[in-house]
Amino acid sequence: MSEHLRKKHRVPFDGRFAVADAPTAPPSGIGDEKLLKKKLRRLNQALYDLQRVQYADGRHALLLVFQAMDAAGKDSTIRTVLRGINPAGCRVVSFKQPSREELKHDFLWRCNKVLPERGTIGVFNRSYYEETLVVRVHPEYLQHQHLTGDVDTDAFWQKRFEAIRNHERYLADNGTVILKFWLNVSREEQKRRFIARLQEPRKQWKFSPHDIAERAHWDEYIACYEEMLNETSRPWAPWYAIPADHKPYMRLQVAKTIRKALESMNLRYPSVDKAVADNIDTLLAELNRS
Repeated sequence: MSEHLRKKHRVPFDGRFAVADAPTAPPSGIGDEKLLKKKLRRLNQALYDLQRVQYADGRHALLLVFQAMDAAGKDSTIRTVLRGINPAGCRVVSFKQPSREELKHDFLWRCNKVLPERGTIGVFNRSYYEETLVVRVHPEYLQHQHLTGDVDTDAFWQKRFEAIRNHERYLADNGTVILKFWLNVSREEQKRRFIARLQEPRKQWKFSPHDIAERAHWDEYIACYEEMLNETSRPWAPWYAIPADHKPYMRLQVAKTIRKALESMNLRYPSVDKAVADNIDTLLAELNRS
């Protein structure tokens, strides 16, 4: 991805982002799907190589956060972009409806438990951002969170945004590089994908009547996304609004952004222990005699 496109997809840090101006379709001249998939396979190898060094280097964690409307392609993007990554250095966590235990804690707790350690990649398929999206669209869910004080007020949501900004700043200050991807699918494309799911027996399990009910709240969700993106896209934890109507293009942009972040870490293999470095020939001789 060119620097121009990188900046184009990155949500600005000054609150000027408007969903209405964010494309869901890719720019013209991107090439055919076969070419895009070939480029992604090369990036898969590059990410594998970079993650090996990250794992050995052990100074930085990489946290990837994916948020989107249903059927935008979160699962397939994570699977396709990270294909080939060593499982020992990568963990994907999908956040569903909170459990009873999770509801007894603050809204960041269940994600804090599974943050990536230094040297690894952590992937959040949905995240604590659900608490400013689905919970805001359905504030009745707040009654299960054992909260005190006024809820579902502007001040309440602003405090949640502030908590997220502070949380991510703390992580960044302690060695975690954060990239957040909003996969921006159009309502028309979501409808097409839902229909395709219902017509494909192997994908019918992914569809729920609840999906249709949530489409009725489309405008509410988009308004929540716009505020969330403006309130929480910061230099230490940027959001990228990636056009999601064309999956090969979307996946390629995500992969290129991840590669750029890994390259910026100045990764290196640790220095060889002096006792080893000074005695390579002796050690090899001993091993050959053993």
